[in-house]
Amino acid sequence: MGKIGANARVLMLFLALTGVFVAIGWAVGTVFLGDWVAGAIFFLIIAGLLNFISYFFSSKLVLMSYRAKVVTEAEAPRLYKIVRQVSQTAGLPMPQVAIVPSETPNAFATGRNPRNATVAATRGILKMLSDDELTGVIAHEMAHVKDRDILVMSVASTLAGAISYAARSFYWGSFFGGGNRDSGNWIIAILVAVTAPLAAMLLQMAVSRSREFLADAEGARMIGRPMALANALRKLESYNRARPMDFGSPTSSSLWIVNPFSGGGLVRLFSTHPPVEERVRRLEEMAGLGRF
Repeated sequence: MGKIGANARVLMLFLALTGVFVAIGWAVGTVFLGDWVAGAIFFLIIAGLLNFISYFFSSKLVLMSYRAKVVTEAEAPRLYKIVRQVSQTAGLPMPQVAIVPSETPNAFATGRNPRNATVAATRGILKMLSDDELTGVIAHEMAHVKDRDILVMSVASTLAGAISYAARSFYWGSFFGGGNRDSGNWIIAILVAVTAPLAAMLLQMAVSRSREFLADAEGARMIGRPMALANALRKLESYNRARPMDFGSPTSSSLWIVNPFSGGGLVRLFSTHPPVEERVRRLEEMAGLGRF
């Protein structure tokens, strides 16, 4: 897709999530102010500020939310070596390297462009995967960096979290904080509280699922070993289901190589990640056909 395609995805995401925020503002104005225009304009301004913050600071916010610590080569020589090898193979600048203090094995990349990227890995993934498997995971993350997916996902996670918080606050405020309850506005409160976070989640899912397949393929081609990533994905999926992460926000789950949070049924149906089984199948097909 290149830089133009990445910028177009970011712009569309900004506009769509801004629209969800304005809808919340309309509901707030209708219920509490009796003036939907004032509410919509106020939340449009908030959305603009959040878009600005997301673009320039979403990477730092994500790293903070997962307690990630940027480390030196002396502190994480094995991880540094693999990240450096993959970045050189991909022709990308060496990103920052960070460690997340969690035994749940997983990894993600963040940053608004390749020159401001950070690759983060949990303590658990460093213990569990072989060098070959870890190289596959890092190649997947560097593929996200190369295709500039990390900005899209970071923005989506930041704004989706803000939308969920705003919708919940509005919902409870409509019941306990007064407002015009005589015209059926509690129905609006319920609809906004349910549909706004759902809309944000669906936007994330639409962007993230296709990008995961592409990053798998790009990462496999980058190192020439599709099965390294396939084997890693099998292990990561199994361990993350058995031992999900106990901190951080599900709104940023799209950043991770596999979903680090617990859930089944509808939760997995609406996951930002495609099924690992399908991802592995495609990688096995690449290996069998030599398409890398």
